[in-house]
Amino acid sequence: MPVIYLSTIIRASKKEVFDLSRCIEVHQQSMQHTNEKAVAGRTSGLIKKGETVTWQARHLFKTRLLTVEITAMRPYDYFSDEMLRGDFKKMHHEHYFIFANGQTTMKDVFTFETPYGIVGKIACKLFLVNYMTRLLQQRNLVIKEYAETGKWKMILPG
Repeated sequence: MPVIYLSTIIRASKKEVFDLSRCIEVHQQSMQHTNEKAVAGRTSGLIKKGETVTWQARHLFKTRLLTVEITAMRPYDYFSDEMLRGDFKKMHHEHYFIFANGQTTMKDVFTFETPYGIVGKIACKLFLVNYMTRLLQQRNLVIKEYAETGKWKMILPG
């Protein structure tokens, strides 16, 4: 099962970065290139523990649906989401937030498993790990931009 580890350093408070990471509008902005939209469950604002969101997006030449639930949350240190329905066999995303020296390190641990047996494993090695890594990096760049430029003030409650 592939695991993607990312660390992104953001010059902003842990609370701002934590809230931007669970903000539906910021996520949609980060995935504009896939036309990703929240279509069911929590469709705006800050998602909370126990809530679900269903995303609709175009990935790999096909419109897909993915429903995730926020399964754990420790404000402002950690939250995790897990796939309930979607194209993966399994998907689990952990988000960690560590503040030191005036900046927040946002760490992602993204684990997934592909269906389709050996064909899924080959596709995973050939392109899917890189594809998912790029999506997560794009998301993190948008969170960083919102946090560091003050754009967060237009979205997050005071």
